[in-house]
Amino acid sequence: KRAAELKDERLFGRGLERPEGDFCPICTLPIPLPMEKHSVFMTCCLKQICRGCHVAALKRGMFDCAFCRTPTPIAGNDADVLTTFQTRVAKKDPQAILFLGRKYYHGDDGLQKDMRKAVE
Repeated sequence: KRAAELKDERLFGRGLERPEGDFCPICTLPIPLPMEKHSVFMTCCLKQICRGCHVAALKRGMFDCAFCRTPTPIAGNDADVLTTFQTRVAKKDPQAILFLGRKYYHGDDGLQKDMRKAVE
């Protein structure tokens, strides 16, 4: 009987764990996959929150960021978002470096597509 329990512990202990970024920082629940469909990326604090927490904040009348409470940038104002990312990149924030690299790679938000800057 004990051998079977040990086998079960080994079997169930081998599971893969999700990375820390796959959990909502507000409710601490795992964000369902595909994450792009079930979460909202907040550009002010570079956090990805689940859609449930985002909707709950909107229902309470909180139109600012649900995580850091800063006013959300106006839609279509890419220059403010890019300056925010560039200041965070200057402070060596790894999440901002990744996000800005993707913007350069895809040529989003008015940036010219530049593979060299994307890799840097």
